[in-house]
Order: sequence, then C-alpha cells, then structure tokens
Amino acid sequence: CSSDLWRLLLIGATDVAALLAPMAQALGYAVAVCDPRPGHAGQPLAEGVTRLGGSPDDAVLAFAPDAHSAILTLAHDPRLDDLALMEALASPAFYVGALGSQRTSQARRARLAEVGVEAAAIERLHAPVGLAIGSRTPAEIAVSILAELVAVRARLGQGGAQPQAAAPELAA
Repeated sequence: CSSDLWRLLLIGATDVAALLAPMAQALGYAVAVCDPRPGHAGQPLAEGVTRLGGSPDDAVLAFAPDAHSAILTLAHDPRLDDLALMEALASPAFYVGALGSQRTSQARRARLAEVGVEAAAIERLHAPVGLAIGSRTPAEIAVSILAELVAVRARLGQGGAQPQAAAPELAA
C-alpha cells in the first residue's frame, strides 16, 4: 500500500453512520459516506467527512480501497449493500463489514455466493459487524464496530495475517 492513511467508507447515511464517522475520525480514519437514496443523499455529515455520489459499487471503486481501508455497509438495503460488498470483497481492504442480524448475514452470504463471489472472499466478510457487546442503540452499535476495527487493525500492526471474519460468538 502506498499510503499509511487509514480510510473508512460507509455505505448508508444512517444514524449509525452519523455517530460512527466522527468517532472513526478521532481514531485517525479519513471517512467517506455514500448513500444514493433520495431521503438519505442530503443527510448532513460530520465536518471533514467526504460524500461520494453514485451507486455504492461505483463509490467503492472511486474510493480505491487499499490495505489501510475499511468498508462498512450500513444501509440495511440489499440492493445497496450487496453491490458495495461485491466490489469491497474483491479489494485489498483490510476490513469489510456489514450491519445486520445473524439471519440477515446468512442470507447476504448466500446472495453473494449466488452472484459468483468466491467463497474465500465471502469468508473475509465481518457480518454481523462489530464485537458482541450487547449493543442495541445506534451509539452502542457504532462503539461495537469501532472496537472491532481497533482490534483488527491492531492485529495487522502486529504482523498478523489478513484477518478472517469474526467467529459467530464474537459477532454483534
């Protein structure tokens, strides 16, 4: 990777994204958000957060993920999340995660396999995203996601291999 800048792309301008973005900035991430839905595209963003237009898959490509990049889908809309995940899982991003329940995550993995995403790529997916801390509110979910990002990034800093998806007992 040519840059030591840590970057985070959020798909979905949701309540979780609104809380997650400034917290991620405090942890040293440059943050970008993409949400093409009419009701979300104009949502106010924290100062310094970049808005990427277009479809989520195009936003992932424009973001040009590298080994210092994390990509999270938070839209709760398979039409948006799955498009982004197909591109994100094919990228060198150190972390790719998707918000949702265990059931939603299983269905997402099945959909990705149906459209030809390789099993090894699907194994990289952190879903449900975040550490299992009993989070329920958007703020708690943001904290659980950031806790997992901190843990994965720390493992990378220790020379660990590219991380695999969290075991189900570790997922939120």
